[in-house]
Amino acid sequence: MLMAMRAGLLTLQKVDDRLQSNRRVISVQQIISREISNAMPVLGGCGPAFIGNEQTLRFVSSYSMTEGARGYPRVIEMQVLPADRGVRLIVNEALYTGPDSMTPFCANGQLAPGRPTPQSFVLADRLASCQFVYKSTDPNSPRGGNWVSQWTAPNLPFAVRVEMTPLVADPARLPLLTVTARIAVTRDVLIAYPDDWQ
Repeated sequence: MLMAMRAGLLTLQKVDDRLQSNRRVISVQQIISREISNAMPVLGGCGPAFIGNEQTLRFVSSYSMTEGARGYPRVIEMQVLPADRGVRLIVNEALYTGPDSMTPFCANGQLAPGRPTPQSFVLADRLASCQFVYKSTDPNSPRGGNWVSQWTAPNLPFAVRVEMTPLVADPARLPLLTVTARIAVTRDVLIAYPDDWQ
């Protein structure tokens, strides 16, 4: 009888661990999608606020991990860094109070090299590969333009795709899949609007 109870408890623990892992995967994908989708069309103190390449993405978002969509704007910096096994995707958040608050995130008007901090949050670990791809806007097409590997234009892209491939495929757990986040804001950041709060 005790053996049967022990086997049942071990099975219950394994099922619970699998459910927790699946919830983490869904939560990570939602965080990535919501932060990018809520990107704000602002200018930084050293160039475009939204700037990115295949390994690093920096922008200002009205959504954060700590306060959701109800808090202050945050400077979001997502980075792909090497890990013990494969690569990992981390995110840094800092309070956005104006263009000058973005200065620590850039070097000579360009993206500063990746630098994890004690406050960095690991979104995904043990990935075989991870990269950012950007879809350009096309006023003549409701589906946007071409996908490019770098974004330096002052305005926001049409969409961002975060391509993630797990290092080891586990059929018993949800894998981290590619996340495509649409950015619906089309405001031109170089034009002064009457309601501009900067």
